[in-house]
Amino acid sequence: DSNTRYCYWSNKSLLMQEKFPDWPKIIMHIDMNAFFASIEQRDNVNLAGKPIAVTNGIKGSCIITCSYEARAFGIKTGMKFNDAKKICPGLIRCPSEPKKYTQVSLTIMNILNSISPDIEIFSIDEAFIDLTNCKKIYPSLMHVAFLIKDKILKSVNLPCSIGISANKSNAKFAAKIKKPDGITIMNPDKSEDILSTYKITELCGVSIRMQSFLNYHGVYLCGDMKKIPISILGDRFGNIGRKIWLMAQGKDFDSLKCTDSNPKSIGHGKVTSPNLIDRYEVKKILLLMSEKVGKRMRTYHYESKIFLIGIKIRNEWLIRKFKTSSFINNGNSIFQMALDILGEVPENTGIYQVQVTALEPRPIGLQYEIFFNRIGKLHIVDNVVDHINKKFGDMSIKPARLSGGIGSPDVISPSWRPIGYKKSV
Repeated sequence: DSNTRYCYWSNKSLLMQEKFPDWPKIIMHIDMNAFFASIEQRDNVNLAGKPIAVTNGIKGSCIITCSYEARAFGIKTGMKFNDAKKICPGLIRCPSEPKKYTQVSLTIMNILNSISPDIEIFSIDEAFIDLTNCKKIYPSLMHVAFLIKDKILKSVNLPCSIGISANKSNAKFAAKIKKPDGITIMNPDKSEDILSTYKITELCGVSIRMQSFLNYHGVYLCGDMKKIPISILGDRFGNIGRKIWLMAQGKDFDSLKCTDSNPKSIGHGKVTSPNLIDRYEVKKILLLMSEKVGKRMRTYHYESKIFLIGIKIRNEWLIRKFKTSSFINNGNSIFQMALDILGEVPENTGIYQVQVTALEPRPIGLQYEIFFNRIGKLHIVDNVVDHINKKFGDMSIKPARLSGGIGSPDVISPSWRPIGYKKSV
């Protein structure tokens, strides 16, 4: 609790016991604990200390995250809510509130930015900060760790875990060791020995496919990675495979990405109700995704002429790539492409997921097109609608087809950032 933390502050010997070591880099990973669930427990005193699961809406079937009380029963992210209820009959469902979570995250990221300007926002509830250039500002590593914890606690009343090491992967791994609300310092000289006893699945980025490949080659623990040369993983999985090979041995040469590069794509997707056959509902979802993509491109001044539309039917995707004669960022124009691919799906075939993505977007007006009037009717209407929606609230003006909504709330993109083109739900 907060009183315990302030006792730590009064104990100077504890704060100074981990002075800044002579490492080439000093990286700190801050990981909010059960972020969405912790916010719900914070805001509703009746949920404190109880097993809760956050789902996408009151009817959401999949668990986005769950509290530590629920995790004690073996409930995990990605589990079906009905299956989780069988394990924990007292499990409480909480519909997600993406806009609230993003506001809390923005506050946290601003706090971290005040600690060090060298920051990489990894996701909505995780960030790395580089303290290498801050050694003269703070007296010790523990001082910085408790400073961050206290600032976050005072501002948003939420716990976090902190990992500290000489590279990103070690710092991220260290943050997981003492959860929730812990601080772990991993000396890079001892990191290989520490990691050697952990399963390879504990490393960030190891997919089921990679796990199977590694198991086939006799690699089950991080310490087993030396059994195979780096070239085997590199040939099979490219740079990701080489990175995992190094991570298993406590090595990582990946530097902080403090700024976002220009987008390679801008997209939105949504999981539909299982086996959705109603074509009117499918068209509503496709239109909403198309409008979201168009609005994001206009907001951040991008346009594209290559679009990828995907529709998932059972266990396979039907994907088509479209190329327009000129660069566009109009939602309805994108929607017409989506209708083309929807026409290829047999009428009584159930749909499970859709995806609308603009590929290779470029800044607006990068090159003037002689045979296309850029300031046309569509651009004028879009600009007016965007201006009104910005003033009176998102989707105050929208296509008539979307007037009744689509029955499921927005979700937060895994690549969400507080600013820029990734700031979307």
